[in-house]
Amino acid sequence: MAVETESKKVDAKIVDSKPVDPKADTKKKKSAAAHLKSVWPMIGELVRPRRGLLALSFLLLLVGRLCGLVLPAAPKYLLDDVIGKHRANLLLPLVLVVLGATLIQGLTSFSLTQLLSKEGQRLISELRKRVQTHVGRLSLNYYDANKTGALVSRIMSDVEGIRNLIGTGLVEFFGGILTAVLSLVFLLKYNAEMTGIAIGFLVVLMVALSRAFKTIRPIFRERAKINAEVTGRLTESLGGVRVVKGYHAEERESNVFSRGVQRLLDNVLKSLTATSLMGLTSTVVLGVVSAIIMFIGARQILAGHMTPGQLFSYTMFMGFLIAPVAQMASIGTQITEALAGLDRTREVLEERREDQDPERTIVLGHINGAISFEHVDFSYEPGKPVLDNVSFDAQPGTVTALVGSSGSGKSTIIGLAAAFYKPTSGRVTVDGQDLSRVRLDSYRSALGVVLQDSFLFDGSIKENIAFSRPDATEEEILKACRIAHVDEFTERFADKYDTIIGERGVKLSGGQRQRVSIARAVLADPRILILDEATSSLDSESEAYIQQGLKYLMQGRTTFVIAHRLSTIRQADQILVVESGKIVERGKHAELLALQGRYHDLYTRQHGLEENLFLAPGEGDKVEEKGGGSRGGGGGVPDAVSLIRGQGF
Repeated sequence: MAVETESKKVDAKIVDSKPVDPKADTKKKKSAAAHLKSVWPMIGELVRPRRGLLALSFLLLLVGRLCGLVLPAAPKYLLDDVIGKHRANLLLPLVLVVLGATLIQGLTSFSLTQLLSKEGQRLISELRKRVQTHVGRLSLNYYDANKTGALVSRIMSDVEGIRNLIGTGLVEFFGGILTAVLSLVFLLKYNAEMTGIAIGFLVVLMVALSRAFKTIRPIFRERAKINAEVTGRLTESLGGVRVVKGYHAEERESNVFSRGVQRLLDNVLKSLTATSLMGLTSTVVLGVVSAIIMFIGARQILAGHMTPGQLFSYTMFMGFLIAPVAQMASIGTQITEALAGLDRTREVLEERREDQDPERTIVLGHINGAISFEHVDFSYEPGKPVLDNVSFDAQPGTVTALVGSSGSGKSTIIGLAAAFYKPTSGRVTVDGQDLSRVRLDSYRSALGVVLQDSFLFDGSIKENIAFSRPDATEEEILKACRIAHVDEFTERFADKYDTIIGERGVKLSGGQRQRVSIARAVLADPRILILDEATSSLDSESEAYIQQGLKYLMQGRTTFVIAHRLSTIRQADQILVVESGKIVERGKHAELLALQGRYHDLYTRQHGLEENLFLAPGEGDKVEEKGGGSRGGGGGVPDAVSLIRGQGF
């Protein structure tokens, strides 16, 4: 029932979520100038290396637009001179000039497309790589606060609009302005009175469009937010397809996604309504302008102040003037989307990478692996402490086991030991050096992690093992496979180590995935090893193989073990019992049992359950206790630490 309630809360968030961040509201209310100002430094950074290309593009643009004006100028000479005055000798030169200008215009247009459009696509690829590289180096706090789908959208979608700033959008925007200015010069030369009236109507249209853009800009920002939420939920749903099918929740997930898509559709329809109204306004105003030109122009001809050729050319030049205004809705929409996407990209790139911490200046040489926690307090959110005055030492070659109820702080201690977080107060040291001041690349290169739920990539077995050391030789990879007993099942596959294992290793069993994970850690040869109940809930045969791999892996290393099954850590050098963020008991297995305290309570409950129930190793790990919660238990084969010491139970 609790799961269903939580699911409904998540569903409601996807369907009906609204911005609650005050900063987000502030961004939505920014003026166009402020919006552009926020991304202007980034635009300058992107344009600066491409100044030569842009200069050449503008030169081609100028030539092309000047040639484009030959066509509207030609009817004056055709009607007034060639036809009106019967000067047939001018016909061929006039046609050749028009053809030549059209050819040059076509060539410049082709060159601009090749130069700017392709450069725009290269820039998109460059930005995607840059954003992905940056996001990959952000702290875990950032990942905790953002959904995977939202991050994917930031990397893949938000940069798409940049092609409208450096690409075809740039050509349409500046080319339209240039054509309009040149056309205005000719229009004023032909008839200043008609031109003044037309400009007045166009100014009214520009003011209306400017106000319209203020309305649609927040719509586009909201669309990106909705898209990220829907994408995030879809990513979760597809990643957890086995859970969805296991609870027969396909229809519910479909409904959640449908409601999210409906929100997206409503947003799109709202923006389409706004843009279509802008188009309607443009059409009406331009129709009025055309009617006025027709009326005044005809009277000018009847009065003898204009020739038919001049009116024809004037009308065509007016079309060249008002065409950019008519296109302003679509071009402005594209540029608005581009600026919004670039603004979101800027926000990501302004997040400080964890390896850019100015306090991290110490470079470690050889690491022995002595880890110490000195009066460490930690909280993920201010005022909500997770750890309280945690202190202990873990010497090289020893095993430190962490036990306790869920949410007690075990994983947080491991996160601090792995330098994923910094203590709120106190300090964590490695070989006497404050870990918060150590460069992460020099520390994490000596760190190895084997989790309960091993994460494998969609690739071959060999590629997943080599992930920890891409420069490892074939022999080193095979040696790691033998130590972790990966070869025992790999040799049965047709493609051996080149077998593709699917997303998250779905084509392998749980035990096989765990052995691949151990082989990966063996290949890394870490000085500090973190094991998050690496043998939990496995069958006896798989656990035996994995324990043998762990035996090799743990030798001579500083090892931390998060244990839910207490029988697997009886030979640990020290056991820390963590409750409510505090170490309430510490010592070896026998010492803690003799205390008759929390550890004794946990252990005897698990031991009694295993003696009284017919359970396979790894089963019966959930035991309800007084006050709620669940505890781990189980185990029927020698644990890793006892194997290291050549002992059984």
